[in-house]
Amino acid sequence: MSVLDTPVSTAAPVAPTAGLTTVFVRLKLALLRNGLRQSSGRRAAFIVSLVLSLLLAAGQVLGLVLLRGNEHAGTVVVLLTGVLALGWAVLPLFFPSGDDTLDPTRLVMLPLRPEPLVRALLVSSMIGIGPLFTLCLVVGSVLALAHGAAGVLFAVLAVPLTMLLCVALSRAVATANVRLLNSRKGRDLAVLSGLVIAVGIQFVNFGAQRIGRAGGLSTLDPAASVVRWLPGASAVASVDAASDGAYGVAAAQLLITVAALGALLWLWQRSLVKLMTAPDGSTLAAAEPAREKASGRGGLSALLPEGRTATVMQRSLRYVARDPKTKAAWVTALAIGAIVPLLNAVQGTGSVYFGCFAAGMLGMQMYNQFGQDTSAFWMVALTISSPRDAYVELRARALVLLLLTLPFTLLVCGVTAAVIGDWRSLPGALGLSCALLGSMLATGAVASALFPYSIPQEGAFKNVVPGQGGLAWISILGGMLAAALLSAPVIVPTVWMHVGGHHDALWLMVPGGSVYGALVGWAGLRFAASRTANRLPEILAAVSKG
Repeated sequence: MSVLDTPVSTAAPVAPTAGLTTVFVRLKLALLRNGLRQSSGRRAAFIVSLVLSLLLAAGQVLGLVLLRGNEHAGTVVVLLTGVLALGWAVLPLFFPSGDDTLDPTRLVMLPLRPEPLVRALLVSSMIGIGPLFTLCLVVGSVLALAHGAAGVLFAVLAVPLTMLLCVALSRAVATANVRLLNSRKGRDLAVLSGLVIAVGIQFVNFGAQRIGRAGGLSTLDPAASVVRWLPGASAVASVDAASDGAYGVAAAQLLITVAALGALLWLWQRSLVKLMTAPDGSTLAAAEPAREKASGRGGLSALLPEGRTATVMQRSLRYVARDPKTKAAWVTALAIGAIVPLLNAVQGTGSVYFGCFAAGMLGMQMYNQFGQDTSAFWMVALTISSPRDAYVELRARALVLLLLTLPFTLLVCGVTAAVIGDWRSLPGALGLSCALLGSMLATGAVASALFPYSIPQEGAFKNVVPGQGGLAWISILGGMLAAALLSAPVIVPTVWMHVGGHHDALWLMVPGGSVYGALVGWAGLRFAASRTANRLPEILAAVSKG
């Protein structure tokens, strides 16, 4: 039993909690500072990530300010704030975020009371690039709507209330699901949740396309009239109402946010107490008797090459089938890779070349290959004594990706061509997909060697350890940009054939793109192999942080 439910009169002496918020803030800053001190690469990645986020936020704020005075400004701002609040609720579960100060399971044995703990966690959650970006958007939103003294007054109240609501919503959802997603079966259920969110994002995208064709922002007014009464957007909507002189409506909308914030804090506190005092049911079940497995090569093993290649491929395939985070990444990539081209094709706005999206999404799985092994990578590192060993290791991992990606890409491109009825462009799409996949194999292998990062095992909501988030984003985004540049020798002639009307020659792109992709992939693996062999201690230190 945790000290959280121990009465004050019978508990052992408890440390003062008046300065708990200060302690958590200092801990958050110390973790960030110490993470950046570990290497110049992390500092550079963090700075670049921060600068890019601020530039994007500045662009968003400028766009919102330019909406000031527009008749549809309230509609756009209210819907944007609603989507922002929804993102705070779901995105931290499936994207790199969080740190150890926000993991309540690490605080079970500490003499902390629920109320000060919630306050400390809430305030410390305000530190980071994500909260800063959100603050910029909220400030830009109220600047677009505030007119007159009443509007400014409600804007001053709306900004902190919206920020607190977003952070409290995120932490309440995380705490309520931490035990479920930390269990083996529960984390498998997260795969389905991630798939639902990925599909939902695509439907939002296609809905926005339909709005653009249907007559502009006025079609959003009915949706905005509903969203402005929801807690995530009601505080910002109150600024619009106050600026128009509807003070009663503005007060009601602001009170909705206050009430929702209070309810979230209460639910968060209850979930926190339950999490830190109730036994974990997953630890009570008796272990199943061990099953003896027959030795020898059978099943898939019999189809794979002998030696290290077969061993590495089987290990990678088991990661895909058994590791919840790896499985979630693959399922999400498969779903989005099929949804984007097929839904566009059904709507009549797509192209056969949208099938390349499948190769791009699955090619991303090549990045951070060693981080997937986490601390177990030391066993792999012991078997690598030369660039040849590293090349065989990387080649086997790339073969697993090709084994799953090539048939799926061919299927998506073929079905997309059938739905659209454009069979002439299919060879170009296939050749371009092969070139893109080979380029991503090359850049993914190089990024895995030069920019490895750790994937925590115990955190259901974290895919990268604190201090490495910027490194992860730079590795993936930089690698994808490099892959696009490497694919240019295939992209340029494909575009030229379309523009010049040489559709009959597009079939040349199938062997051309395949050969080019194979050569680029081979060269990338060779280049990455030497870097991997020379940087094994650095890679091992980076991927073992979680």
